[in-house]
Formats: sequence, C-alpha cells, structure tokens
Amino acid sequence: MRGGRAQLAAWQDSPAAFVREQFGVVPDKWQEEVLEAFPRHPRLAMKACKGPGKTAVLAWLAWNFLATRLDPKIAATSITKPNLEDNLWSEMSKWQQRSPWLRAHFDWGKERIVCRGRPENWWMSARTWNRTTDRSQQGSTLAGLHADNILFILDESGGIPDAVMATAEAALASCVDGHIVQAGNPTHLDGPLWRACTSERRLWHVTEITADPDDPRRSTRVKAGWAKEQIEKYGRDNPWVMVNVFGKFPPGSLNTLIGPDECREAATRVYRPEDYARAPRVLGVDVARFGDDASVIFPRQGPLALPPLKLRNVDGIQGAGAVARKVADWRADAIFVDDTGGWGASWIDNLRLLGHAPIGVGFSSRPNDPRYDNKRTEMYFETVEWIKKGGAIPEIPELVAALSQTTYSFRGDRLLLEPKEQVKARLGYSPDDADALALTFAQPVAGRPIYADRTMEGLAHMQRSRRAFCITEYDPLEME
Repeated sequence: MRGGRAQLAAWQDSPAAFVREQFGVVPDKWQEEVLEAFPRHPRLAMKACKGPGKTAVLAWLAWNFLATRLDPKIAATSITKPNLEDNLWSEMSKWQQRSPWLRAHFDWGKERIVCRGRPENWWMSARTWNRTTDRSQQGSTLAGLHADNILFILDESGGIPDAVMATAEAALASCVDGHIVQAGNPTHLDGPLWRACTSERRLWHVTEITADPDDPRRSTRVKAGWAKEQIEKYGRDNPWVMVNVFGKFPPGSLNTLIGPDECREAATRVYRPEDYARAPRVLGVDVARFGDDASVIFPRQGPLALPPLKLRNVDGIQGAGAVARKVADWRADAIFVDDTGGWGASWIDNLRLLGHAPIGVGFSSRPNDPRYDNKRTEMYFETVEWIKKGGAIPEIPELVAALSQTTYSFRGDRLLLEPKEQVKARLGYSPDDADALALTFAQPVAGRPIYADRTMEGLAHMQRSRRAFCITEYDPLEME
C-alpha cells in the first residue's frame, strides 16, 4: 500500500486529493467543495441541475470511505433498482478501473463491493425497495448497518420516500464516524432533498448546482448552448427548465397545470375566421371506458377549439359514424383517437372501413419530447402552452375544472401527470373533455393549403392559382 497509514490519513482528511491521485482527474470547483466538506459534515446534500457530475462525486466519496476507514459499511440506494444499477453502481465500477490500487484491494460485484480478506466486515451494498411496499418496508431498505464507520448514499433523492431517510438517520446515533450523502434533481416539494434544503437546512451542508448560462458559478459540464436553447424554447419559469437547467424546486403554485382564471380568460377569447383559416382542422376523440364516462369528439383549428360533441352509451360502429359525419361536415385534416388499453380499437377499425385514416394514440406511449414521461403528459402540457399563448376554448365548466385541477410531478427528470383515476376521484367525473382536447395535440398536422377553402372567394382564388392544384403539371423548379 503506497504511503501506508500516513497516506490513508491524508486521503481521509482530503478526499479531493484522493480523487486526483487515484483517478487522475481534477474535480470541478463545486465538486472539490463537496469533497472537502465531507470529513467535516455528517450530512451532505447536492441539489443539482441535469448532468453536472453529481453521481461521480457520490462514487468518489464511496471509494474514499471504503479506502480510508477500517471495516466500513456503506449502503447505497436510488429511486429504482435500474436507476441504481445504471448510474451509481456502474459509476463505482468505472472509477475502480481507473485505480490499480483499488482494483488490487477490492472486488466489485453486481450488488456488493468487498475488501479482499475482510468481505464480511468491509463492504458496500446496493439496496432497493419495491414501490408497492408500505412505509415500514420502505424504511427497511437501509436497515441492518451496525459499525463504527457507516456511510449512506442516496442517489436521486428528490424522489426517495422519507421513510428511507429516517432509517439512515437512526443509524447515525450509535456509530463513531457516520455520514449521509444525498444528491438529486429538485423534482418534488417533499421528501429528503426538499427537507434538507428547507426545514432541516441547518443540519445539512447543501451544495446548489446550476447550469444557468448567466451564472458565473454554473457547472461547466453542462453545455451552455444546450441550457440557452431550453430557456429560449420553454421560458425561464417553465418547471422542467427550473429543475433541469437551474437546479431549482418549482414553485408550489406550479404543481397544477394551469390556473382556473387563465382557463376562464381563454373561454372569452374571440377570433375572426381569417385568423385561423390556414390552420389545420383536427379532431380529438376520447372514447368512453366506463358507463358513466362520455365519448367526446373535440374539434380544434389553430387557436380556436370549437364546442365538442359528447356521446354516451355508443358502440364502435355508432361512434365511428358520428366521427365520420363530423369529418364530412367540417372537412377535418386529421383524426386522433384515444387507443389506450384498446378502448378505441373498434372506433378506429370502423373509421377505416368508412374510408378514413384515424391515428390511434396510447396515452402511456412514448412522447416526442424527452422532457415528458409519457404521451398523455406531453399532450396536456402542449394544451396548456397553447392556452397560455392565446388559445380559445369553449365555456365548459367541466373542461376548466379538469385542466386546472390536474397536477403533475416528476419521475426522475421527466414531467409526469397524476393518474387519470386520481383526477376523476377528485372531480367526481372523468376528465373526458380535457382528454379529447389534449388529443388534438397528439402530433403536428400540416397547415391547410389556400385552395382548401371551398367558399366562393376560395374557389375563385383556386381558379386563379391553377398551379396550386394541378399536380399533373408539377415542376419542382417552378416552386416559389
């Protein structure tokens, strides 16, 4: 062992020196501050933006603790087992490979890292819990550690239950050298990370890490160009930007999608036909799943959502017929049908038999935008953004209530709407109107060509613009 006890003592006192000498890297300024605070603070918390290198710091501290304490015991956990395996645990392997000394003294396994010669007493273990378990079972995730030197590591602690942290806190009462280190994105307004940064801040050494391109202390590992793009795209007060770019908790008022006053204002907006004539005509079709739910056909053209058609107790043939009539009367350009769980399959099949091309949409399917956890979340957020930018909705109390009382949270760093069943339980009815309107944002739809206007004026313009519709004489070199 190079340097012997004196070297180990120096590394224990200065984890940053350990990182430089064992791994051959120079920590970022904020990383060095965390490393140097570790020996002097039993509780460290890192509230971070996306991608600054916080998992690397957790791995460095774990290796430092394993290398410099006698018979240490470390328990590590994260929000899910795959998250722990893919992030912190693989990071432990990555940094061990950088150090011949660590490879010589420790064995890495899929769930356990042990010191050669003392595997029973000198180790680090991966701990996870089942999300369906109750509070007491969650709390047992970190139970069973009894030693003079104990370290608990909580990765992505923004979404970890309080019961898990409570067990770690209890273990510090009887050890000689005990530490808790947590790191995560500020995705929840409760839980261990929230409390460490608010009501229990006096107990924690808190490091706040931002990627704000205007902050001189920003993490250089996050590209400034990417951060600027997100801010320009979504705005500085967007909850996803606040969490992932600025490393800030979203305000409590933003846990609902939109306020009722904004929805009521949208219900008073008026547009002239020429304001939306070129916008595509889109139908969102929400299919009833249970007897008390309604099937809703919601038409939207650009900034204007028109009054929907509600149907109850209809089968797929009747429902498809109603949609087909609306398509014929309104000349819709796209039809998006809720196909979650196969409820809309009969509607889709019968619409195809009638010569239409409906597009099935699974609410739990993959979104286009990786900020969102699923398609339902993406569609609802796009609906709300449309309203905030001037969208006009019909005056429907049930629609306003559904939009303004649907809440969101985070799963990892992705936005996630609360389950529809919870919204229904709160409202006392299913949010069918909101679902149907959201479906009109399922995918982008091309704008209407000017000759789609079949009014007398539109037909006259079409005759004047023969090139616009006569595809037999198409010449790409003549395109304007």
